Amino acid sequence: MIEVREAVQRILAGVAVLPAGDVPLGEAHQRVLAADVRSPLDVPAHTNSAMDGYAVRADDVRGAAKDAPRRLRVIESVPAGRFPTRAVGPGEATRIFTGAPLPAGADGVIRQEDTQPDGDYVVVQGDRDAGRNVRLAGEDLKRGDVALAAGTPLGAAQLGVLASIAQARVAVHGTPRVAIVASGDEIADLDEADAILAGRKIATSNSYTLHALVTGAHAVPVPLGIARDTLASVRALLERAAAESDLIVSTAGVSVGEHDFVRDALAALGATMDFWRVRMRPGSPLGFAHVGGVPWVGLPGNPVSTMVCFELFVRPAIRKMQGQHELFRRSVTARLEEPVRTNGRLTHFLRAVVKDTGAGFTARLTGPQGSGILTSMAKANALLVVPADRNDIPAGESLPAILLGDAGAFTDELRW
Repeated sequence: MIEVREAVQRILAGVAVLPAGDVPLGEAHQRVLAADVRSPLDVPAHTNSAMDGYAVRADDVRGAAKDAPRRLRVIESVPAGRFPTRAVGPGEATRIFTGAPLPAGADGVIRQEDTQPDGDYVVVQGDRDAGRNVRLAGEDLKRGDVALAAGTPLGAAQLGVLASIAQARVAVHGTPRVAIVASGDEIADLDEADAILAGRKIATSNSYTLHALVTGAHAVPVPLGIARDTLASVRALLERAAAESDLIVSTAGVSVGEHDFVRDALAALGATMDFWRVRMRPGSPLGFAHVGGVPWVGLPGNPVSTMVCFELFVRPAIRKMQGQHELFRRSVTARLEEPVRTNGRLTHFLRAVVKDTGAGFTARLTGPQGSGILTSMAKANALLVVPADRNDIPAGESLPAILLGDAGAFTDELRW
C-alpha cells in the first residue's frame, strides 16, 4: 500500500503528453497549444477610435463647455473599415466611428454626446475627452510578441486572440481518448431497468458518471460496456480498450474477491501492476499498470470512490496528456463548522460544502460519508483532506479543501 501523493506521481510519470498536430482554429476549442504563437502584426494594426464621435486636436478643445463651446470645421467622415484621407489641422475635426483609424494630426476623440452638429461644423461642449478615447497601434500586441504561450488552454478568449492575428490553423496537443470499462455480473445498463428496479441488478452508474467526468475534462470518452465476471470477458474488453484509447479507466474488479478478475486479465495481457492499493479512504483499492503500452487506472467500484479517485488521479493524468501545465485542482484552507472524526489510519477525503465568507472559507460535511452514498458527492463542492495522523478534529479548526466543479481552478502542484 502506497501513500496518495506517491500514487499521483507514479501515474503522472506513467502517462505522456500526446503528440501535437495542426487543426483549423474552429476545431481548437478546449485544446492546448503545443507551441508559442507570435503575433505577425501589431494589434490593433492602426491607432483607432474607441467610440463614435469626432477626432480632434486636444489643444483645440481644452476648456470647452456648454457656456464656452468650441466650433470646429468637419473635414471628412470616416466609418469603421475606411481610412482617413486628410490630416486634422488646427480648428478642424473628422467625424469618426468606433474602430476607424485615427487621422494624422488628431490625438483624441470627443464622444458625440458632448457635441452638436452645425452644418459643416461641429460644436464641442465639453473637454473631458481631450486626448482620450484612442486605442494605440500595438497596445494589445506588438509584431513579434508571444500572443499565447505553449501550454495555454484554448478557451473563447484565446481563440479570439488567435483569430485577431489571422491564425487559421494552430498546433495543439491531441485530445485523449479514454476507454471506460465497467465490470461485474451484478452490473446492468439502463436497458435492463426492470431488473434494476426489481433489485436483481445494480445500475452501472459509474459508467455514466465517468462519461460525464471525461467529457468535462475535455477528453473523448470511449464507453466499452460491462465486462462479465470471467477472465475471458475482462481480458477481451481490456485488450479492446488498449487498441482504441490513449488511457483506460475501469471500475471494480481490482480488490481481493474471488470474482475480481482484472488483475489476472492484466497479467494475461503481459501487464505488470505498478501498484494496486493506496493509503486513503474512500478509494483504497486503486490500481495502475500499462496494457500494450496504454496506461490503465483501475478505480474502485463504489460510486463515491470512483469519483474521488477520478479527481485525484485520472483528471491530472488527462490534463498532462493534453499538454496542460496546471494539473491539480486548487485547494483552500477551510474552517470546520462541525467536528470531524475518522479512523486516523488513512488519509480521508470527505465530501463537503465549502463557502467563501469574504473573511475566509468554511466547510460543512454533506452528510453520511459512506463510499456508496453517491448523494454525498452530488451535494459536495469540495473534498476535505483529513491527514492520516488525525482522527478527531473539533469545529473551528481548519483543513485543506480541494475545490470541485467549475468554480475550482487548477494549479501546477499539490497543495494539500
